[in-house]
Amino acid sequence: MKQPAAAGIRDFTHGSIPQQLVSFAWPLFLSNLLQIVYNMVDMVVVGQALGKTGISAVAVGGDVAHFLTMIAMGFSSAGQVLIARYIGAKQQHKLGRFVGTMTGFLMAAAVVLGAASLALQDKILQWMNTPAEAYAGARDYAGICMMGLVFIYGYNVVSAILRGMGDSKHPFIFISIAAVLNLVLDLVFVLDFGMGAGGAALATVIGQGVSFVACAIFLARNRERFHLEIKASAFFRWDQEMLADLLKLGTPMALKSAAISISKLVVNAWINSYGVAVSAFAGIASKIGNISNLVSNAMNTAGSTMVGQNIAAGEFDRVNKILKCLAGICLSVAAVFGAVVCLFPNLIFGMFTTDPAVLAIVPGYLPIAVLLFFGSGSRAIMNALINGSGNYKINFVTAILDGIVMRIGLALLFGLALGMQHYGFWLGDALAGFTPFLIGLVFYRTGLWKKGRVQQTET
Repeated sequence: MKQPAAAGIRDFTHGSIPQQLVSFAWPLFLSNLLQIVYNMVDMVVVGQALGKTGISAVAVGGDVAHFLTMIAMGFSSAGQVLIARYIGAKQQHKLGRFVGTMTGFLMAAAVVLGAASLALQDKILQWMNTPAEAYAGARDYAGICMMGLVFIYGYNVVSAILRGMGDSKHPFIFISIAAVLNLVLDLVFVLDFGMGAGGAALATVIGQGVSFVACAIFLARNRERFHLEIKASAFFRWDQEMLADLLKLGTPMALKSAAISISKLVVNAWINSYGVAVSAFAGIASKIGNISNLVSNAMNTAGSTMVGQNIAAGEFDRVNKILKCLAGICLSVAAVFGAVVCLFPNLIFGMFTTDPAVLAIVPGYLPIAVLLFFGSGSRAIMNALINGSGNYKINFVTAILDGIVMRIGLALLFGLALGMQHYGFWLGDALAGFTPFLIGLVFYRTGLWKKGRVQQTET
């Protein structure tokens, strides 16, 4: 007989789509918001204590740390989709082996990548054109994040496992713990102990570490509820077929995330060459960009799980309705965010710094911020389809075009060829954000996404 869904697993192949999408995405939105808040806290606290030099240090060090987490985010997203597809195909008996394989693989990757990045730390920062005034702080920030990479990867893995099963509430609870802890430790390490940018990074790593441990304990205690029959050996003896599936889907998804991050590093390396004021503003602009991704990432994550289950179950009409619902929500929110940043620029950018040289850049950046919001909203719609379908070829094409060709190409076009300098680099990055939507639209019209249906198995 076909296995029913376990008590802790949500079945998205029937029921109200808007209600399911909102209820699933809402905790994800709050989780993303908290992550952005505690990342912004780093910059605000350091900026108030050390000025634009501190902001620049956190911005450059944060760019490097963000790139290193892209691999975890890509493969975790792939794992989330594969878990959703196992559930949609009524193959819950495979969940335990898959979770063991994915967790073991990504934790090993974290150790290797953390060691390699520490060895190359100075070369990376030099390549980033890190301003001399901010170099020491950026080195401290990036180095601490590199040493704590295992905790950052671990949290991404356990959260993806829960999201793949339709549980977005518990990841929110655990990231809330990290946010509160990060805020408290930021104030202690940076203001009381005078640890500068390194103190901000240490607060972030400790917060992520505590969240990871708490989430892992929750999964272990509720393994029967989530249909997770895992032996200790599963974390070391990986299922080769499942690992191949994870690599096939995860590699282009990780490449897509990493390519976008690499392109941002390349673009920011040029931007940093315009001086510490522009470098500092780039850090603030990055946080504004993260805000634009708040709803987008939540909807993308929720939509990917829902689309994955329904394609695997052959419920194609529901997939169409999911995409329409995503479009209505994401584009409406983009319009609201665009209006707010244009109406209240002084309030928003003034949170980070009062430095006149930095704030003078704001007016020219506002139209670019609006483009970022709409690019982010449109991207979520089709990324949910591309990721949920499990089509690794389309993911690979998107990774190359979105992550490298368009972002770097458009940045060079506007920034250097057309002489728009730092504004041109930001504009190219914003316009490149529409690439996944255009690719996804073609993918949708061809109907190739329907080939992701999985034959349900008897047990």
